[in-house]
Amino acid sequence: MSKQDYYETLSVSRSASASELKKAYRSLAMKFHPDRNPDDPEAEKKFKNINEAYDVLKDAQKRAAYDRYGHAAFENGGGRPGGFDFGAGGGFADIFEEMFGDVMGGRRGRRASGRGGDMRFNLDITLEEAFKGKQATIRVPSSVSCEGCGGSGAAGGTQPVGCRTCGGVGKVRTQQGFFTIERTCPSCGGVGQVITDPCRQCSGSGRVRKDRSLQVSIPAGVEDGTRIRLAGEGEAGLHGAPPGDLYIFLAVRAHPLFQRDGADVYCKVPIPMVRAALGGPVEVPVVDGSRAEVAIPGGAQSGNQFRLRGKGMSILHSKARGDMYVQVQVETPVSLNRRQRELLEEFQEQGGEKTHPESHGFFARAREFFENLKE
Repeated sequence: MSKQDYYETLSVSRSASASELKKAYRSLAMKFHPDRNPDDPEAEKKFKNINEAYDVLKDAQKRAAYDRYGHAAFENGGGRPGGFDFGAGGGFADIFEEMFGDVMGGRRGRRASGRGGDMRFNLDITLEEAFKGKQATIRVPSSVSCEGCGGSGAAGGTQPVGCRTCGGVGKVRTQQGFFTIERTCPSCGGVGQVITDPCRQCSGSGRVRKDRSLQVSIPAGVEDGTRIRLAGEGEAGLHGAPPGDLYIFLAVRAHPLFQRDGADVYCKVPIPMVRAALGGPVEVPVVDGSRAEVAIPGGAQSGNQFRLRGKGMSILHSKARGDMYVQVQVETPVSLNRRQRELLEEFQEQGGEKTHPESHGFFARAREFFENLKE
């Protein structure tokens, strides 16, 4: 089954700017976040597809490769988002090297180095943790350097020996007419050495599978989709080669009280009808755990917003904060006792245009509408 076009997944044009991509991603990620759709497995699938599309298109090099080669640019482990991503090979580099690598020696350096693959780890955090920052401990299943052989792949007391096929240079040359073609040595895979007595613990690879515990420093103000790079914490390289990197992708969970838009926070606050009519102070929670007082003017209506400066989210690498917007929702009283009902009926009898100006204007226009239909 063919994969959906990344631009279609984010509902943007192929010429969309970086800011347009980010805006579309935020909107869709918030809509299909699994925490907001706990009973909809399709939402989780769409959420993963959205993250995958954005992870590629927000990177200029990946986007250029995708625009030219489509999904083929990321096959064979080439930077695919989602879960753990083992192996740094594949993608645009592989496509180029399949066409020209053997002739120009393009694959030689990568195979000879045996660098470990990059890895991806998805980490969920709360809005409060995104506000304050935190030190998180994660367990990562990966390949680590074999302790038995020190990463060499050779059994204790032995060493790899030079490859006889290529003479230790990691490549072989063949003459085809006027051309000399240079290829990676098939015997040693470009390493230039072979192991005659492999380590029993790692079977000669120089690395073993093992879970590791790592400390991740999450700065205050991170947003959903933020990527943190831990250099050298990816998979161990082959035969003592350098390790890859580990990328932590953060997902901020939906909050029961607050909605976030960048550095700003929105909170819907229900207030009694009488408080909305007469006005008065209302105490509201703030994302930092404190309380703030909002002065509600008399005659407040549902949907009215009040701004609290500097009460929003932390801003990454800054001491500043965003703003908080309190949106009023006027609550109609229920389960009235007899006396309360009498008072409301008395109030209704005393009502008029000045008391309910919007209702009066609406019904006046409605009467005019029906009268025009009769003409």
